[in-house]
Amino acid sequence: MGQLETSKGISSVLSTLQVLEVVAQRQPIGVSELARATSMPKSSVHRCLVTLREAGWLRIVDPNRVLWGVTSKPLDIGLSSSGEQSLRDVAHPHLEALRDSTNETVHLVIRDGTSLTIIMREDSRQAVRTYVEIGTRAPLHATSCGLAVLAKLGDDEINGLLASGLDRYTDTTPTSLERVREEIERTRARGFSTNDESWWRPGVSAIGAAIMNSAGRPVAALAVSVPSSRFERDKIASYGECAVKTAAAISESLADR
Repeated sequence: MGQLETSKGISSVLSTLQVLEVVAQRQPIGVSELARATSMPKSSVHRCLVTLREAGWLRIVDPNRVLWGVTSKPLDIGLSSSGEQSLRDVAHPHLEALRDSTNETVHLVIRDGTSLTIIMREDSRQAVRTYVEIGTRAPLHATSCGLAVLAKLGDDEINGLLASGLDRYTDTTPTSLERVREEIERTRARGFSTNDESWWRPGVSAIGAAIMNSAGRPVAALAVSVPSSRFERDKIASYGECAVKTAAAISESLADR
């Protein structure tokens, strides 16, 4: 292969990886938006998307609007290399049991810098249920899982994690440090977090609990996710108790490994 062919091959690989990164950051996303974000022609973007789909990295998540998202393949590779795959293995039966006892969708997330990444979901069997793609990044300050994690950290560390600002996702998202701290204190007092005001996703409420490693650090969290139209306040305590017990069981199983 000549130098020109080699250079073209490297350029093609870099373009494909750029498309993968942008999709991961902005999913679900369409070709036009991808072309603008990458400064690439639509035809080139489409070739990259087809290549990534054939390799199992991307898929169309909204056929009607032809929007793209990542598959679980990048996540699986990352989890395996970091040792977090064992978390999913340990958590799986516990999450299934929690899903069955609440009849609501349960999510598992890991800490990922200043945000969270959803790595597992056990779907409710009810016709109306919440849904979020595996691999989706979620904010710390606007989710029950995030609050559950923050409540297990010291105040200085919390300040550092939230120093970059508090983005607004819905009309009810807490965007002041004072408000978030109030929610953290409530979480510490209860032992579990609640989000009954659709802070991150409209129409979704949740109850969360942190998962700890053997050193007593929050490495993950789980949430019972409920459509707000079905969220009953008189069930908060029982859901919270179930979430805390499940998180504790997972934490204990991780420590035993």
